[in-house]
Amino acid sequence: MTDLCLGFEAAMEQVKTELDRRLLTAPLPVRAYTAHLTRAHGKFIRARAVLACAMDREQTVPADAVTFAVSIELLHLATLVHDDIMDEADLRRGVETLQKRYGKRTAVICGDYLLAAAIKSLAQVQENDGYRSLDAYRYVSQICMGELRQNRNNRNFGLSMFRYLSIINGKTAALFEASCFAGALVREKEEGRLRLYRRFGRYLGVIFQLTDDCIDYESDYHSAGKSVQSDYEQGVITLPVIYTFHKKPQLRQRARQGKLATAELLRAVADSGGVLFTHRTAGRYYEKALAALYELALPGRQEEQLKALLDKAYLGLKKEPVKLFQTG
Repeated sequence: MTDLCLGFEAAMEQVKTELDRRLLTAPLPVRAYTAHLTRAHGKFIRARAVLACAMDREQTVPADAVTFAVSIELLHLATLVHDDIMDEADLRRGVETLQKRYGKRTAVICGDYLLAAAIKSLAQVQENDGYRSLDAYRYVSQICMGELRQNRNNRNFGLSMFRYLSIINGKTAALFEASCFAGALVREKEEGRLRLYRRFGRYLGVIFQLTDDCIDYESDYHSAGKSVQSDYEQGVITLPVIYTFHKKPQLRQRARQGKLATAELLRAVADSGGVLFTHRTAGRYYEKALAALYELALPGRQEEQLKALLDKAYLGLKKEPVKLFQTG
């Protein structure tokens, strides 16, 4: 990387190019597996968050932000590979998962390699002193603890909404917070403003996960690009189900007895309004994230980029403009 600054879209293309380069030039024992991951890119929401938070008034992004965005995407890929193993998922972004194509043992090792690659990328940030307050170890630990808590609560049909939100605050929201915080550190020194960036990132991550929870109950295999209607079968309890069990406790008891079929649960989630409740909960976090964003009073283009990410997280697969639910 050079010390030159790039425009936002040029920086985003640099992230994609550099990510592919690292996956395609991995050590030979893992190269075939990491190269497989280049067949289907995600939305790069986390990388975009890094770059958007790092923009200056001239709408340019420094090289260090690009390096960190690549690190974030490598770490995210590592978590996805491990997630697919635990979920026994066959499809990710419309492409066969590593565990499906090459087996679980190979996928575990590949996921570990990606984590190592992310650490190496972090070490290549030129202004290391500026990133010391990021404390990447803390964020990676939060992700791991969130995943562990989710695994420990597998088939916990009595999982509360409070406990569930604490799980996704670790396993999903922590990486979004790290993304926004890292980008902000390039430009910001004032602790109060850095807290607002962290808060925005944390809420963005919660919204993203809640919206993803809904996709499992309102989309099909082809539109989602991954297996859907499978969370319950895998024992993963999400907010639409938590709400449904709260409204229909007799279903919770039947689930504990192994007598609640997936098809019946899907109908119950629809009848009870579990998806609608989850969207409304995401809407409340959307309003909090928007408040943090407006308090930052960022230059127009930077605010637009972050607002677009917020809308994308909230809408998920939908295309219509954001229309918040009444939360009162």
